[in-house]
Amino acid sequence: MTAPTARPVPLTWLYAPGDRPAVVQKALASGADVVVVDLEDAVAPDRRAYALAATAELLSDPQPVPVHVRIHAPRDIPRLASLPGLVALRVPKVTHATDIGRIVELSRGLPLYPLLENAMAVEHAYAIAGAHPSVHGIALGEADLRADLGVREDSGLDWARSRVVVAARAAGLPPPVQAVHPDVRDLDALAEGCARGRAMGFLGRTAIHPRQLPVIERAYLPTAEEIAAAEEVVKAAEAQEGAFALPNGRFVDAAVVNGARRVLALAARRA
Repeated sequence: MTAPTARPVPLTWLYAPGDRPAVVQKALASGADVVVVDLEDAVAPDRRAYALAATAELLSDPQPVPVHVRIHAPRDIPRLASLPGLVALRVPKVTHATDIGRIVELSRGLPLYPLLENAMAVEHAYAIAGAHPSVHGIALGEADLRADLGVREDSGLDWARSRVVVAARAAGLPPPVQAVHPDVRDLDALAEGCARGRAMGFLGRTAIHPRQLPVIERAYLPTAEEIAAAEEVVKAAEAQEGAFALPNGRFVDAAVVNGARRVLALAARRA
């Protein structure tokens, strides 16, 4: 197999259960930017040994798209860490920054993506995000967090979502990826949720079915109006030094210019 081809910005992250190799193969051909092989929640306890063995066999070769593995426990890592098809590890139920230390020792430099799934983890979000250079991103595990907090309405998680967005930014990490939308049939609700997530500062979303991927990508791609505005800002910045104002009076500084460049990086996906 050929090595993964880099895409400008990953927006779609598709979970596939590790004990179902045929489903994993379909995920690899789905068009997702990243495939996440799940050894945790998607796998029954009596199937986890098989899931680990099947995943290790798959990842003994490079894959056509980046593959992450959501481990069940740290003991999974030695079987996976040196495999040429593995790009990163997603680590569930990280609560403290100190939890990262043991994972780093086992993972041999692989990028790590801790999942924050309870109240204590959210409180420690910044410390976890900055715990080690191997941490390349953080995200919420919203199903477990919802249960831990006793949240009944989706809006009850908004503070935690904002906390994780701020923590990632403060630690110099990319914006977090939104958690899954569990109803694979309600694509309208998925689109609405993606729009809210984008407004809150998330970038992209995890999915549990290929039909969710186009909805997520459309929601997170910039509109034609946003692209035009970003192009105006970047073009003006090339002719200016320091802060300046656009012809419409909008004040522009370095942060605005950087934001415009991020929009254009996303727009490159349309090419």
